[in-house]
Amino acid sequence: MRAVRPCRGTARWPWGGRSSTWIPRRCLGGSGGRLGGGGPRDRPSLPVPLQGIQFLVENELLQNTPEEISRFLYKGEGLNKTAIGDYLGEREELNLAVLHAFVDLHEFTDLNLVQALRQFLWSFRLPGEAQKIDRMMEAFAQRYCLCNPGVFQSTGGLQPRGGGGRRAARLSRGSPRGRAASAAEPPAPESLPLGTDTCYVLSFAVIMLNTSLHNPNVRDKPGVERFITMNRGINNGGDLPEELLRNLYDSIRNEPFKIPEDDGNDLTHTFFNPDREGWLLKLGGGRVKTWKRRWFILTDNCLYYFEYTTDKEPRGIIPLENLSIREVEDPRKPNCFELYIPNNKGQLIKACKTEADGRVVEGNHMVYRISAPTQEEKDEWIKSIKAAVSVDPFYEMLAARKKRISVKKKQEQA
Repeated sequence: MRAVRPCRGTARWPWGGRSSTWIPRRCLGGSGGRLGGGGPRDRPSLPVPLQGIQFLVENELLQNTPEEISRFLYKGEGLNKTAIGDYLGEREELNLAVLHAFVDLHEFTDLNLVQALRQFLWSFRLPGEAQKIDRMMEAFAQRYCLCNPGVFQSTGGLQPRGGGGRRAARLSRGSPRGRAASAAEPPAPESLPLGTDTCYVLSFAVIMLNTSLHNPNVRDKPGVERFITMNRGINNGGDLPEELLRNLYDSIRNEPFKIPEDDGNDLTHTFFNPDREGWLLKLGGGRVKTWKRRWFILTDNCLYYFEYTTDKEPRGIIPLENLSIREVEDPRKPNCFELYIPNNKGQLIKACKTEADGRVVEGNHMVYRISAPTQEEKDEWIKSIKAAVSVDPFYEMLAARKKRISVKKKQEQA
């Protein structure tokens, strides 16, 4: 049997030593520095990304199309983020098509640039080669501008890829961007979304700002005025709104970019692409019943809740194994539903929470009562949780075996 390495959150559960067959999908296996290292389909460990993709295609575990490969990489279950970045950065025709399909899976609508970069840079690790970084950030800039038309000024209409004009003037031969452009073949003359150049340059400025502000080896920390000055004239020769630049600066200063780890132990990866998330009220399980506002994330057949959206680890974890959900009326709060154990005979729901002093303890709920802000949100949460509720697979196997035995017995008696 393949060894299972639990993620950091589940390893701290108070029932860790008890017999349980449930474990989040993302925690199965470990990439071990390779693209195909373990996972739900027992993918073998392969030394390089291209060989990993080739193996899956040859064994009909993955269709050899940009759309299917990009979805596989975007889902990222058990995959090494560095290997994903290396694969997406290759210049082969298929890799380039996968890169653009991968970027198209990101939804950046109504996100500011820093928020979009946080999401994008968490889905892989940027490779070290300048040409790969160039291609990936170019694709990001195009996607961001398509999702947010009009955020940056146009450069006089749709422009040919490869640009020229001010953008070319800004790319000195000594810069990584300039070296990458001169080393690569001329891009195809496709049209770029308006503002792509501005977005590209500003994105790099933000990434560099993140390094300058949060790298302890950088002593000369740039202030907001210097950041504004550095980005003058990048918007088709004009200046971006100062308020926009100040907001971007403050966002990076207050919270640096998270760099994905490849050891499978960072819970933030679990929460990157949830089934559903949002603010809900949860009724406490103590002697004094109080309602507390928590940020809930539904992912991997599990419900996590946080005190703040910026928290790195959840205040509580509720595995949905063998639970049911129902609507309830509450005299104090509207739009309520409950998680409960069917045919419960006084047993507590298997869950855990973090106390104020940092201790992780077992939850003391026989039911979890939750209130949504609106009727519509309540219905959506119930629908999503019902779709995610997991029945212990051992029970399913047992039920299937009993059914088969019953059918066989009836056939023998006939």
